[in-house]
Amino acid sequence: MHNAPHIAPLIRDLAFILGTAAFTALIFKFIRLPLSLGYLVAGIIVGPHTPPIPFVTDIPNIKTVAELGVIFLMFTLGLEFSFHKLARVGGEAVSTAIFEVLFMIGMGFLVLNHFQGSLPLAKKDVFILPLMLAISSTTIAIKTLEDLGVNSRRFAELVYGILIVEDLIAILILASLSTFLATGEVKFSELTFSFLKLLGIVGSWFVIGYFFIPRFVRSAARFGTSEMLTVLCVGLCLILAVVSSQFQYSPALGAFIMGSILAESSESEYIQKLMRPLRDVFAAVFFVSVGMLISPNIILQNWPLILMLTGLVLFGKIFSIFWGGTLSGHSIQTSMQAGF
Repeated sequence: MHNAPHIAPLIRDLAFILGTAAFTALIFKFIRLPLSLGYLVAGIIVGPHTPPIPFVTDIPNIKTVAELGVIFLMFTLGLEFSFHKLARVGGEAVSTAIFEVLFMIGMGFLVLNHFQGSLPLAKKDVFILPLMLAISSTTIAIKTLEDLGVNSRRFAELVYGILIVEDLIAILILASLSTFLATGEVKFSELTFSFLKLLGIVGSWFVIGYFFIPRFVRSAARFGTSEMLTVLCVGLCLILAVVSSQFQYSPALGAFIMGSILAESSESEYIQKLMRPLRDVFAAVFFVSVGMLISPNIILQNWPLILMLTGLVLFGKIFSIFWGGTLSGHSIQTSMQAGF
């Protein structure tokens, strides 16, 4: 009798993940809710915290596939959000994001410090949590806007700009946070150096890429096939993602920059069509992997803190982006929509 053919645990896990994700996506599409929310529910269903028997076992490789989802999602955002769009909302996005981040950190620290005695919070949590609340999830916001079909609206451009600025601010926060946790103080000289380094490195990627890569891709599209163009664009995306990680930055930042560079080529719309199926599959795995981290027991045990943090996010983001957007010159309607 022959032994049963061996199949890699990753393939079995992806079968559970994508099958469950497709089922929940159909339900959430029917009730007109964002697909990303359905994927999160799928993650709770197949995750290790919910069923008596864990459906997914190869967690490290699933995390790797999920990271690819973030990279491809940010790459396609860059394809849609070219230099021209960045320049159009750049100044307004920077001022709005800075206003929002400072407001969220300040409000979060005051509220959490006031309720520290009645909540399960250590002293460092009161300092770190407001920093976390100040930075939005770029991936979830992008997917939600797309699911709702409003990603081409004026307020969505402002949201994209704010999210990119927040990601850059997050790099500076992480640089200063590691120093603070080690020494108990923030050194502004190191923070200034980190900012100038970030500006120089990211700026050089934009400048070098802008002059060379779009021409190279145009030539490849002229003489090659759609298959070759897909492989080329995925390769360029992953190369800059790897380079970004070598500089201790998020791989997703490198992917976004490469997408923005390729957006300047005449083939950008065609590249978007080629990348969409690849992006959708990997992005679904990412959202399911986030859902797998959710533990219903921990939610029940910490519901007062979770309600407070949720309230801080809902009020703080809407209020700060509304006023930040209004003060930077946007209409009341655009600023309110961006906040929500």
